[in-house]
Amino acid sequence: MESVQAYGTIGAAAPLAPLNIDRRETGPTDIEIEILYCGICHSDIHQAKNEWGNSIYPMVPGHEIVGRVTAVGKNVTSFKKGDLAGVGCLVDSCRKCDHCLEGDEQLCLNGSVGTYNSVDKSGNPTFGGYSKKIIVDESFTLHISEKLDLKAVAPLLCAGITTYSPLKRWNVSKGQQVAVIGLGGLGHMGVKIAAAMGAEVTVLSTSNNKEADAKKLGAKHFINTRNEDTPKKLAGKFDFILNTISAPNSYNVALSYLKNKGTMVLVGAPPEPSEITGFSLILGNKNLAGSLIGGIKETQEMLDFCETHNIVSDVEIIPISKINEAYERVLRSDVKYRFVIDMATL
Repeated sequence: MESVQAYGTIGAAAPLAPLNIDRRETGPTDIEIEILYCGICHSDIHQAKNEWGNSIYPMVPGHEIVGRVTAVGKNVTSFKKGDLAGVGCLVDSCRKCDHCLEGDEQLCLNGSVGTYNSVDKSGNPTFGGYSKKIIVDESFTLHISEKLDLKAVAPLLCAGITTYSPLKRWNVSKGQQVAVIGLGGLGHMGVKIAAAMGAEVTVLSTSNNKEADAKKLGAKHFINTRNEDTPKKLAGKFDFILNTISAPNSYNVALSYLKNKGTMVLVGAPPEPSEITGFSLILGNKNLAGSLIGGIKETQEMLDFCETHNIVSDVEIIPISKINEAYERVLRSDVKYRFVIDMATL
């Protein structure tokens, strides 16, 4: 074990602060990565504050990690010292169940291992990217392009794959009408990726001040859903809806915006149940689905897609000392559109 500098929390009510953690030695199939940038995801806040009831302390959050390879194990074949590398939400899985064999490690039937707030196969807690370095198995390490702005690549490891996966799975393509509900960290990536796939994108939001950003990001249209005529105006308009909202919202109303046989996919998780009636789905053969990040192969596919289309996140870079302030700003939706920590400030 090696002691490594990090930033984390010792309890749900405690602020994030400097602490030291133990990292394992680099094994035969491991990659050692010097972390250069780490994005802040809203789920970091949920878990740091134990809002999901499964938090392990001390905790070092962070699963949007990019950096430089500083060492490789003797059996590693796909990375070498000096390469750029990334780590997303997962660092291991059983690798044997049907889902793992299909490339959906996030759905591992025996329990995937999260980058932080999880327990590895040795029984040790995992610690995330708010730290100087991380050791990850080669099979869960991602190749990062030298062509893209590295700090703006970091959020692709969560926000990018979370939105790319459902857009790809439901075959979003040229000529389709696609709505993105919500223009935050997830929504802004959904707009960029759907537009790059050729769809005609509409952003649905409750904030008129986001219209200019929506169109700059690639949306053709912007609708304020608080307008009284919105349900009538949007009835039966969209082939696909990507719902990124984590605040309570009406699935019944949103489903009415779909064409017959259309699909709405949830990637935001409101804290309270949302009302839905059977006829919202039955009348029109409509589909309501959920999507959980993506597997390692698909995440690499997303990164390659973003390289081809020159897509990165819109980010605000902060020093690690501003992390608690950044958490508060995320809760106020005061960021465009993702915070990224410059780990050189640790």
